[in-house]
Amino acid sequence: MKKIDIQFDRIDAAISVMREVSSWGRERKYRIWTDEWLTKEKLITSEAQPENICVGMINGEIACAFILQWDDSSYWPNAPKYEAAYLHKFCVRRKFAGMGMTRLVTEAIRAECRKRGIQYIRLDTGLDEKVVRKIYLNAGYKIVDIIDYPNGRSMALYEMEV
Repeated sequence: MKKIDIQFDRIDAAISVMREVSSWGRERKYRIWTDEWLTKEKLITSEAQPENICVGMINGEIACAFILQWDDSSYWPNAPKYEAAYLHKFCVRRKFAGMGMTRLVTEAIRAECRKRGIQYIRLDTGLDEKVVRKIYLNAGYKIVDIIDYPNGRSMALYEMEV
């Protein structure tokens, strides 16, 4: 199995990958982020600083991009900071699709969490995103909560112990 190298503080490269992947998804009518959401101004928050914006490298080539932050008050408001790593906007370039990237990235994040003494990896997706749900469940995540919104949408909260 290939090894992935996570590089932090790669915001420009990460945005480029996120836009590439979201464009591919929109062409196929997937509900995915617009380019207007994928800017430095939108991605950088109090919880996601430039150093939290990552790319995953395989053999010197960018294979994926994501945000890895250490707190998430939007979906996990009662969780203490540094209890978990929160994975957001995970995008895999098409060249690397179908190669088990979710598992590779998860293992790399687990290693990073062990170094930092962090107990969990968490993420959220739309509950109705069946393909994505299957990917995360197959990678070892468990749905630990569902948030139902008045507009009829629901979010699934996933967690994995480190």
